[in-house]
Amino acid sequence: MFRQQRVVIDNMLPQIESGEFFIKRVVGDMVHVTADILPDGHDVMQAELLYRHENEKKYKNVRMQHLGNDLYEATFQVKKQGFYHYKIKGWVDYALNWQHGVEAKLKDGQHLKSELLDGVQYLKFLAKKVAANDKQTLKDWQTKFEDEAQYKEAVQFAVSEKLKQWFLNHPQRLFANESKELLVYVDRKKAVFSTWYEFFPRSSSPKRDTHGTFKDCEALLPRIAKMGFDTLYFPPIHPIGEVNRKGKNNTVNAKKGDSGVPWGIGSKLGGHKSIHPELGTEKDFKRLVKKAADLGIEVAMDIAFQAAPDHPYVTEHSEWFRKRPDGTIQYAENPPKKYQDIVNFYFETKDYKALWEELLSIVLHWIGFGVKVFRVDNPHTKPYYFWGWLIAEVKKQHPDVLFLSEAFSRPKVMQQLAKQGFSQSYTYFTWRVSKHDLTEYVTELTQSEMREYYRPNFWPNTPDINPYHLQGANESMHLIRYALAATLSGNLGIYGPVFEYMVTEPMPNKEEYLDCEKYEVRHWDWSIENALTHLISRINEIRHAHEALQQTNNIRFCEIGNDEMMAFYKWNDDKTDEMLIVISLDSQYMRQGSLQLPLFELGIVHGQGIRIKDEITQNEYHWHDEWNFVELHPNLPFHLFHILKD
Repeated sequence: MFRQQRVVIDNMLPQIESGEFFIKRVVGDMVHVTADILPDGHDVMQAELLYRHENEKKYKNVRMQHLGNDLYEATFQVKKQGFYHYKIKGWVDYALNWQHGVEAKLKDGQHLKSELLDGVQYLKFLAKKVAANDKQTLKDWQTKFEDEAQYKEAVQFAVSEKLKQWFLNHPQRLFANESKELLVYVDRKKAVFSTWYEFFPRSSSPKRDTHGTFKDCEALLPRIAKMGFDTLYFPPIHPIGEVNRKGKNNTVNAKKGDSGVPWGIGSKLGGHKSIHPELGTEKDFKRLVKKAADLGIEVAMDIAFQAAPDHPYVTEHSEWFRKRPDGTIQYAENPPKKYQDIVNFYFETKDYKALWEELLSIVLHWIGFGVKVFRVDNPHTKPYYFWGWLIAEVKKQHPDVLFLSEAFSRPKVMQQLAKQGFSQSYTYFTWRVSKHDLTEYVTELTQSEMREYYRPNFWPNTPDINPYHLQGANESMHLIRYALAATLSGNLGIYGPVFEYMVTEPMPNKEEYLDCEKYEVRHWDWSIENALTHLISRINEIRHAHEALQQTNNIRFCEIGNDEMMAFYKWNDDKTDEMLIVISLDSQYMRQGSLQLPLFELGIVHGQGIRIKDEITQNEYHWHDEWNFVELHPNLPFHLFHILKD
């Protein structure tokens, strides 16, 4: 196809897979766009970034700046939730090119009568665009350009800064070329900054051997708020299947009174749109959601698209489940693991449209109860495009809704789910322990293309994972892991009260908890306070006070001269809030190191010095040198320094 265009737009960033997927931001963020833009020849070129919200018809524009080597940049701010469209337009600017030629020839001492006559066309175009009080001025200059007697004055105006600004403000854009239009989806701030607390509502009762209720959970809300958590996540709250129910410690056969696994959803008492009767009623749940909101806490629900063998769906929609040759329904497997208490939906069913619509209706049902945050169980075992469709459908009606992907799987699997639209994602942080592994992993998350679409949520533990480094670990190790999660990532979560009570006894030779709550109701003394509950509360308070810790991507690791110590600098986008974090990775012994300040990033010169305040101890220090001594002890294995500067 013939196109009369003279500008090539190449390597436009950010974009994911040539625009196949959208990048992500939250309200108030900036989108920094770059591209290689090349005109043929040596003519002066201009480019602009065009952007608009999906509900706006007209594009706004911002002129792109040349960084050298044909690289251009521009930035726009996203102010509303939903999709923004953005693209680049580039053109050879004939008016500016004319002015540049006039300047060059004038310096060479050439007479420019013909050039002035050529310039009249550009003045005529400007006269149509400028404010009314400038139109006559430009008409007067047209006359002077054509009058040899006013040559000197005309030449001076031709190369003037005033005329240049007119050209810049009113470009003609002849033979312009446009890039492909790209998308950015904008969420609310919670997508990048959230602090999750998970517990089993059935273990909330103050009485032993008693099933907890939503009213019992309501009594625990002040404790969770005091600890600084803003998201309360419940495992599934639905009726639990009775057929093939698992017993304590994952035994195949349940005994009388065993409560079963909450992820084995559905029984004669109802399915995914029902509440386990021992937890309470719909009215009780709505009240809990409202009471939590009054304390600044959102209740997050678990979406587990699977069923117990006695789920109503199995009889009402048998076509949604895969049958074996003998006519029985295939239960879930992850060889060698078997999940006899669960049957998976058969997404290859011919009735897949009805299945998809029903699963969407489950999410919408609970949104109707005021739930806006969902943790999705094992999304990687369902079709990726199903999630892309479901999340998009929900967002059309409810842009505030967020989805956390629980997929501890292969890297590209986890990345694909994020590309499909999940707001947050589980990560490998749970298993990253050494300084090298942590640094390498966080660098990948924050400095690669993943920063544009993958929002990590760091969990030191989960009901499924009792990591080896926490098994039998002391208080210091728990503090270290929480401090790392809380400062490296804007999103974090813990499974409690197991974490803060340091309940770490494992199943032999496994990363699993002995007497795990997945299989039984546990009793906890929720009144216990210890160093962990106190310091977790303080760390969360600091996170809420400092924007530098309310995001993940703005991070720079610092040299500290000790492999058992980590140091990193974090900042908010406009650098009005800056933090310097130092964490010991040794839970047993004191560690010392010499920390190198990132002078360039801090914008300070040698000898200028900085003032820092430890937000935990409230101690202030004045560092004058690039290298500074730091010492940490197991009882308080981190410094959270607020940078005050001089």
